[in-house]
Amino acid sequence: MNTNKTLVLGLGNVIMGDEGVGVHVVRALEKHILPAGVECLDGGTGGFILLEPLENAGNIILIDAAADGNLPGTVTRTTPRFSKDYPPTLTAHDIGVKDLLDAFYMQGGSRDVVLYAIAIDPQQPISMDLSPAISKAAQEAEQRILAELRSRDEAQNQAQ
Repeated sequence: MNTNKTLVLGLGNVIMGDEGVGVHVVRALEKHILPAGVECLDGGTGGFILLEPLENAGNIILIDAAADGNLPGTVTRTTPRFSKDYPPTLTAHDIGVKDLLDAFYMQGGSRDVVLYAIAIDPQQPISMDLSPAISKAAQEAEQRILAELRSRDEAQNQAQ
């Protein structure tokens, strides 16, 4: 494990419209110059294949759509400690974020995980595009994550 490595993992199915917002955000982040040690990964619809990248990172930021009861377009940042603390995600994933992280923790993973959840309306047509509200939320999440990554990088540089 590289404790200085930060994995930014976007989850979602891009052919399911807003459900793919996590992938859209991570693809937007990849277009920026990011601090050293930051790796962006399009996690698609999940799967246990993502355990290895999670295990190899010291810090983890997840981005996913959620059916959490908030108004569509609401971006929340949480640091859940247990799988029950994660908001309801959508069943379009092969396995859910909770399942993936339960497996990660069962295998000895102990990193802090930050989750950026973007509330969506789960009833939507198949589309490759985000709705206007979720597109705006994706831009907000992108900017908040960039600010967080840069802040962490500054703090790390000052500590050295």
